[in-house]
Amino acid sequence: MYRIKEKGLAPQGNEKIAWVKEHMPVLNEIRKEFEEGNPFRNKVVAICLHLEAKTGYMAEVFQAGGATVYISGSNPLSTDDAVCAALVDTDIHVYSWYGIDVESHRENLNTLLEAEPDIIIDDGGDLTALLHAEKQSITSVKGVCEETTTGITRVKALQKKGLLRFPVIAVNDAYCKHLFDNQYGTGQSALDGIMRTTNLVIAGKNVVVAGYGWVGRGVASRARGMGAHVIVTEIDPVKALEAHMEGFAVMPMAKACRTGDIFVTCTGNVDVIRKEHFNAMKNGAILCNAGHFDVEVDVKSLREMAESKKIRTNIEEYTVNGKRLYVLGEGRLVNLACANGHPAEIMDLSFALQVLSAQYLLDNELENKLIAVPQELDIRVAALALKALNLHIDVLTEKQKLYLTSWEYGT
Repeated sequence: MYRIKEKGLAPQGNEKIAWVKEHMPVLNEIRKEFEEGNPFRNKVVAICLHLEAKTGYMAEVFQAGGATVYISGSNPLSTDDAVCAALVDTDIHVYSWYGIDVESHRENLNTLLEAEPDIIIDDGGDLTALLHAEKQSITSVKGVCEETTTGITRVKALQKKGLLRFPVIAVNDAYCKHLFDNQYGTGQSALDGIMRTTNLVIAGKNVVVAGYGWVGRGVASRARGMGAHVIVTEIDPVKALEAHMEGFAVMPMAKACRTGDIFVTCTGNVDVIRKEHFNAMKNGAILCNAGHFDVEVDVKSLREMAESKKIRTNIEEYTVNGKRLYVLGEGRLVNLACANGHPAEIMDLSFALQVLSAQYLLDNELENKLIAVPQELDIRVAALALKALNLHIDVLTEKQKLYLTSWEYGT
């Protein structure tokens, strides 16, 4: 069963999946184990993620482990129709297409849940929230693996109210996820999306990065590496001080909006750039979002303010007070709406954590709460990645182990 745009695109999708497979050695190693052990035999796995080649290959790894896989995209501009077609040819149940409308997207999510999944791989908490809001009768879910900061925030809210119905593993918070995916993955892919879409130089421009979490760190670092003058806006005094110590200019958005050429939001919050900022911006300012939902740039207010609007490929041009402001990818994730998302080697780590965390959910009886990824899974993924890179590290001697566990050593 499937609902996709065009099944004839499968050959193109197969090429894309084959390419990323060659560059995801950690998942390849885990796939071999899954094929031998079939840990997901007779289990249903529902996946709601950005549906492109890397995600498609992870779905195939679950299938190799015996799972029946249902998958849908989590963003209307990040679904690759060719990948969808390729997955259908492998008997994965696919419900997604590029440019999907809100009603159809919701219908697809409902279809995934009606398959009564045992395990959910979620992005932004979309399936988790829908289950709690409308699908109380579904009791098959043994647990969820959550990919994003935004999703974890929603899970924490459910847990705080005592409503969480199953354990949720915070994959986003694992070291091999947020240190690499959020920082290096988004840092590279967000700049990639901006450059592909605008074909403008980064060097010499004032790039305003809103939020200095792991995503903001990555974007700021990569923008500086390309010669930009980077300004950071923050609400957290500690993170603001860290940005200052890294050599970035730190100021409130009310000031930054007057000098910025390119704005990248990385906060996970709403209305980070809004009406008063639009009014103060320079002519030609470019706005985009690297957070999860399309709420960080208040595009709705911008549309209401605009004297005119022109749409180009992945660029909306708004004329406000005689100035032209440009929004990339409708204010959705710029690295996926305007580019190919994170590099394959980065998603190899994140998706390896996803599949191992899913296996952990099946193998253990856990409380209905937010749970950290077990440290041994983090270490295993990192070790597999080092092996694939032919990198070797030191091992503690017995004396060193004793020193680290004894109180008797001293001066």
